[in-house]
Amino acid sequence: MPDYGHDLRFGAFITPQNRRPEAVVDLARLSEQAGLDLVTFQDHPYQAGFLDTWTLLSWVAARTERVHLSGNVLNLPLRPPAVLARSVASLDLLSGGRIELGLGAGGFWDAIEAMGGGRLSPGQSVQALSEAIDVIRGVWDVGERGALRVDGAHHRVDGAERGPAPAHEVPIWLGAYKPRMLRLVGTKADGWLPSLGYLRPEDLAAGNKIIDEAAAEAGRDPREIRRLLNLMGGFGSSGDGLLQGPPGVWVERLLPFALEDGVGTFILGSDDPVVLETFAEEVAPALREAVPATLAAAGTAAGRLRPARALALRRPGIDYDALPASLAARAVEPGDRGYEDVRSTYVWTGSPGLVLRPSTPEQVAEALAVARAQAVPLAVRSGGHGISGRSTNDGGIVIDVGALDGVEVIDRERRLVRVGAGARWGEVARALAPYGLAVSSGDYGDVGVGGLATAGGQGFLGRSYGLTLDHVVGAEVVLADGRIVRADAGHHPDLLWALRGAGGNMGIVTSLDIEAAEVGDVVFAVFVHDASGTAAFLREWGRLVERSPRELTAFLTVFPGQAGAAALAQTTAVWAGDDTEAAVTALEPFLELAPVLRQQAQLAPYAAIVAPHRNPHRGQAPMLSRSALLAHLDAATATQVAGMFAAGDITWIQVRSVGGAVNDTAPDATAYAHRTQNFSLSVLVNEARRGSADRAWEELGVDAVYLSFESHGDEELLAKAFPPPTLERLRRIKAVYDPDNVFRHNFPIPPADPAPAAG
Repeated sequence: MPDYGHDLRFGAFITPQNRRPEAVVDLARLSEQAGLDLVTFQDHPYQAGFLDTWTLLSWVAARTERVHLSGNVLNLPLRPPAVLARSVASLDLLSGGRIELGLGAGGFWDAIEAMGGGRLSPGQSVQALSEAIDVIRGVWDVGERGALRVDGAHHRVDGAERGPAPAHEVPIWLGAYKPRMLRLVGTKADGWLPSLGYLRPEDLAAGNKIIDEAAAEAGRDPREIRRLLNLMGGFGSSGDGLLQGPPGVWVERLLPFALEDGVGTFILGSDDPVVLETFAEEVAPALREAVPATLAAAGTAAGRLRPARALALRRPGIDYDALPASLAARAVEPGDRGYEDVRSTYVWTGSPGLVLRPSTPEQVAEALAVARAQAVPLAVRSGGHGISGRSTNDGGIVIDVGALDGVEVIDRERRLVRVGAGARWGEVARALAPYGLAVSSGDYGDVGVGGLATAGGQGFLGRSYGLTLDHVVGAEVVLADGRIVRADAGHHPDLLWALRGAGGNMGIVTSLDIEAAEVGDVVFAVFVHDASGTAAFLREWGRLVERSPRELTAFLTVFPGQAGAAALAQTTAVWAGDDTEAAVTALEPFLELAPVLRQQAQLAPYAAIVAPHRNPHRGQAPMLSRSALLAHLDAATATQVAGMFAAGDITWIQVRSVGGAVNDTAPDATAYAHRTQNFSLSVLVNEARRGSADRAWEELGVDAVYLSFESHGDEELLAKAFPPPTLERLRRIKAVYDPDNVFRHNFPIPPADPAPAAG
């Protein structure tokens, strides 16, 4: 009974007929909606009655969101491998990692010749396929130095540039039946994809034996190779064929293929929507339950596939084989192709031992249970853009909730929206724009919802509408003990209070209910000034902001000019509305602060100014930052900060206006209690002058900080982030919801000591 350790997957095999093209696309979309994992299309480029398969795959990728796509199988003799490699990688990048590559050596040679392809003997076609795999993998291997060279008899590249790399580790599956092809599967491929109708009863076992022996000879683990199977059949009360009859009969007859032949993917060939839905909704779930149940009854358990090359990179303290099947398929370990994309945050480099990527709240609970059972650090990531760097770690586990990214308007009259914690604010803004709604949410579209909305949320609409968390009225949370609860005014109100300002200490938020604002177009302005007199500029800029109408929210960044030139100051300002005349009146005084080097102002949709950038998160450089919440940019503060900048202690200054509506909320209404300040100041410390910078910073006498802009984690900061009454209340709530202090790897809030027993 081979156990190749693969999770069960189910797919559709759809005919790409061109009589009714939209019907083919509808079948693909229905397959996704019904819950199938994979949609495939046969590829016969010489068949005039078919759509071109690659064009169809591209179109379907744009019309679907979750399902993976593949040719079944692509006709290699008519698709040059170097171009095919770039096509696959490009579509994989555009689709978010949803493309697989099924390849065939070619079989209908008269038709292939008629289309301009060269005829090959069976042996030559296998050799050509082997060379093609080298070309394709070489194009994808952007980490390899030097240009790509493959000197094959049938496929040759000489100095080709590598890239792009796909978004995920695209598997190469081969349609194979004969021994030479099967040996090639074992030597180089990631999957075996035959059709059941072309096989005799003993062929699967015999084919597996050849593949496994070839893999072992090549120094590979046979478990690296997924076994897939194309099926044909129909549903009814009874039938004579193997797969004819009700769903229960299908499950009974498919079970041996999974248990005895190690098939991990079943792909049903049908153009009947009812048949595909029945397969997805009745057969697939039942078979997923039957396989582990049968294994458990036999005293065995399903294994988990890990390529042999990755085993040596596993980190101590993590039981990798304990992952449930629901998490294993999307988990990323060191050595996986996708590891570089998930190991780090936008700013900080990390090297976690395991990144779990749940896609439902229930899977988040499973991931948390796995993490709690390990003796390693835990980090939770929504977007990974935070300056503090606490959404990654070294050697630990990261729970990345990026797949929980839904945005839904659940009550337009109340302006109530439900947002997944893994969504990015640019995506949220774009989704809400058609409704004339917006949520004030920082100043950058790639920032994740969960981290910002539970820490504060100092955004471009702050003075008009307050912090992001001021409008959070409900949340779904996975608690430390694995329970999934709602927190709102009627359910766990103490937890909701704590989530709004200290959410990272209380649980893993999976979604938030937020009351959005009525916002359409806004006036967006950018001014760049010569800030040679930095102290005076800071002071006057602060006074001007405080005198401005609430509709205006302004952010200021001061940075060095090029080649030793004077300091430059960039003001980014948003007027929350489309009254251009009032906006101009409020903005014009900023032009008088200092010599203006650049200015622009425009009426634009709010979504346009926080558009998602989708920048890769590869850890640009450690950012040592300090934060202060200030009532005013007074002369003493401005002089001290400007002096640090001039001395080189700090390399960057940002000031965000946070007065106005932010301070309308009572200090005890949320765990974010600082409601008297008008400005949020943050600076980047020059690490080479860290000692001098720390001493100069202490002279500011900072008594309130914003933790999202802090890279220092000492206990003194916690007292400045949360005033004593707030911190004590948080500790009591922490003792209720996280008494074991599971969520201690952010800025830790220790749970209150248990009350002494009455005696």
